[in-house]
Amino acid sequence: MKSLKNRNIRWGIIGLGNIANKFATDLLTVEGAELYAVASRTQQKSDDFAEKYQAIKAYGSYEALVNDENIDAVYIATPHSLHQENTLLCLEQGKAVLCEKPFAMNIDEVNSMIAAATKHNTLLMEGLWTYFLPHYNFVLAELSRKTYGNLLKIEADFGFVKVFNEESRLFNKSLGGGSLLDIGIYPIFAALSTLGVPDTITAKASFFENGADSSCAMVFNYHNAVATLTSTLLEPTPSEAIFYCEQGIIKINSGFHSPSTVTLIKDNNEESVFFDCKTHGYNYQISHFNELLRQGKKESHIMTFNFSRQLITTLDKVRAVIDLKY
Repeated sequence: MKSLKNRNIRWGIIGLGNIANKFATDLLTVEGAELYAVASRTQQKSDDFAEKYQAIKAYGSYEALVNDENIDAVYIATPHSLHQENTLLCLEQGKAVLCEKPFAMNIDEVNSMIAAATKHNTLLMEGLWTYFLPHYNFVLAELSRKTYGNLLKIEADFGFVKVFNEESRLFNKSLGGGSLLDIGIYPIFAALSTLGVPDTITAKASFFENGADSSCAMVFNYHNAVATLTSTLLEPTPSEAIFYCEQGIIKINSGFHSPSTVTLIKDNNEESVFFDCKTHGYNYQISHFNELLRQGKKESHIMTFNFSRQLITTLDKVRAVIDLKY
């Protein structure tokens, strides 16, 4: 890779859907970075996106973007089922990759991506933006300090309603659609990032007519703790994460996976904690990735390969329990 000294990191985006729009908006706020190129399988969509976010290049194929020698890093925002293929394409051309969660469809795909990053000596990270948000790091710090004693129980949910459309990425089973991989990953992340890998998992799911899961209720059992987690595309839920400790409760309010507020509860007293965030919140992970790239790192010390493996392995285990196959 060319020297990054005294210049912007030049980003490319592959896959130009809803999340890519949010990512591009926040990328424009990050110092030392620029949106250099975007790629869609349709040239017009790429042209429109590039104009909207001031990208220099607009490509009508992913291969064309990856072959552009001016690009330093690529954000992959394609459907889940394409993450492995798109990541390998980028890594083989020496492009650093930030791949939107879930990293891939299963542990075998994730292992192949990590192996390719190691082979090509190139930075790779799963884009689970919640890990880098100020409010979530505040909660992690409070739990680490045991401000309210040991963590005993987690309740985390994520749910909303969308009209079923089998062609939509959200519902298309062949693309990894359904509640579990798309939004269930966030409650699972809340458990893994605080309590670690569970000893046992129980789960129950409901399904759409095409076989994609419409909802999933999970219980993660630990030696001295339990996590009750749900995801659903059938109804709106509070989408909160509540951490019950020995001497108090830490609650991340609605939209816990995105910039939110925190409520601290102890002895019937409540304290609200607010965090100043003027963006969608993707800028925090972008800044972290940029720092890794400038330092020549090949793996994040926060969103580690080990954590990504634990996350996808846990998702695989839940799928096995509910008999969900893609």
